[in-house]
Amino acid sequence: MVGIGPGGADDRTRRCERAIAASDAVVGYAPYVELLADLTAGKELHASGMRQEIERCRLALRLAAQGRTVALVSSGDAGVYGMAGPALEIAQAEGLLGRVAIEIVPGVTAASAAAARLGGPLMTDFAVISLSDLLVDWPTIRRRLKAAAAADLVTVLYNPRSARRRTQLAAAASIFLAARPPSTPAGVATAVGSADERVVLCDLGSLLSQEVTMRSVVVIGNSTTRVLDGWMVTARGYRL
Repeated sequence: MVGIGPGGADDRTRRCERAIAASDAVVGYAPYVELLADLTAGKELHASGMRQEIERCRLALRLAAQGRTVALVSSGDAGVYGMAGPALEIAQAEGLLGRVAIEIVPGVTAASAAAARLGGPLMTDFAVISLSDLLVDWPTIRRRLKAAAAADLVTVLYNPRSARRRTQLAAAASIFLAARPPSTPAGVATAVGSADERVVLCDLGSLLSQEVTMRSVVVIGNSTTRVLDGWMVTARGYRL
């Protein structure tokens, strides 16, 4: 299971590139496989569409059980909203754990890539919450948002908006506005590492007026987060 980072070649790790090079088959979501075109010449490619994660895991494991070296790729880190968990669960269910050699290759997460573009917002405890209710029901997501807001955690929102989901980000903003002032620094990082990259520094009160897409990550600061000459910085606590 290979984390390929947020998308751009500059944010891939050497370990990721070595794993792809050592593989004879690459399995993944089609746009992610396309991002690896410079590494996959001559390899067997299995690219598929959205909501086919389980099928991809099963295919990768089936090929590996045949003695193939397979890279099952995820964006960001394979262990963060990625393929590592479901692949291990399926391997266990199908009796392949211990029979197939498995390696999990970490990668640069969307949260860390967005934070690097914004400045230093993740300098202390933080939460990462996906607003997608495809696999987690909305009442559970809402409860987690309220807990993060009440705990004064810097919070990174994955999957903030899509063509189908138009209300969740507004609901999340409302929850945080009940716990933090509108002046709280916030940021939107979209398509980090790609030619379409767009990074906007704003505040919690104006968050909903920003352009946010399914390729965006939203970062909401806490009570110690400040804007320093265009950089979003959360105090680490050192005596300066």
